[in-house]
Amino acid sequence: MTTQAEPRTINLIQAVTEALAEELERDERVVLFGEDVGARGGVFMATAGLQERFGKGRVFDTPLAEGSIVGAAVGMAVRGMRPIAEIQFADYIGPGFDQLLSQAAKIRYRSGGQFTAPLVIRTPSGGGVKGGHHHSQSPEAYYCHMAGIKVVMPSTPYDAKGLLKAAVRSDDPVMFFEPKRLYRAAKGEVPSHDYTVEIGKAAIRREGSDLSLIGYGGVMPDLEKAADALAAEGVSVEVIDLRSLVPWDRPLVLQSVEKTGRAVLVSEAPRMANFMGEVAYTIQNEAFDSLSAPVGQVAGFDTPYPYIQDKIYLPGANRIVAACVKALNY
Repeated sequence: MTTQAEPRTINLIQAVTEALAEELERDERVVLFGEDVGARGGVFMATAGLQERFGKGRVFDTPLAEGSIVGAAVGMAVRGMRPIAEIQFADYIGPGFDQLLSQAAKIRYRSGGQFTAPLVIRTPSGGGVKGGHHHSQSPEAYYCHMAGIKVVMPSTPYDAKGLLKAAVRSDDPVMFFEPKRLYRAAKGEVPSHDYTVEIGKAAIRREGSDLSLIGYGGVMPDLEKAADALAAEGVSVEVIDLRSLVPWDRPLVLQSVEKTGRAVLVSEAPRMANFMGEVAYTIQNEAFDSLSAPVGQVAGFDTPYPYIQDKIYLPGANRIVAACVKALNY
């Protein structure tokens, strides 16, 4: 581990690399594998230098076979290891879907608690980097529906490092989505000492009293821009970063909405069966009497990710502001 005493300003992908290195060093049961994660260091260089540092027995490449990658991770986890498997893009997880749904998510319950599957699936997710149809999707809602799996998506370097370390130490499987458009764009202070961020706790990025603006992952900078634009017009916006989708922080969200009376939910996944629909239902069911307007939602469209028109597809600050104005004027 690093011995620096003071926090440093690093970007999100550097925070991921640090978390991986520190967990490999801390626990000999941790292994890291996936397509090109070894000598090349991954397509986004998140694992650069780790094979050289920890050896080919603990950081190694795999064939282009996601079903085998996930299946191997499940087997290793059940046998007492702490595998971290990288899927090169979230769009590619499909061949390993059954391994997650039928094995990783069920083993604790199926065995009556005799076995667990403490594995982490790391994967770059979302659009905004001109990746095209098969490199830009946001499929997190599929995994939120798998009872038994935790789902995490950070938006800051501090959270990326702390949540990834918490995921590795969890006794349950964790889907760890990394918003690729924030890999180098998101920068912030990160402690050099060992720390974790609790999975299931949201963060208030900005306090406000007129409207609750709630998101996670790659859209968070757009929420901040929208809040700035509304602040210039005298609107006080509370910005909440969920950070974790399963479990998610119901108490904090409800507390915020009960204070402001309005909520706008933002994500870049397609609108149909979007995870934020669960948040909207909970707000309506448990904070209905506090609402001054219907819960608003800004999301991607129900189409394959458009390579050419990604700026239209992604929920930018303008679409978010429009949804907030609609709620405020209701």
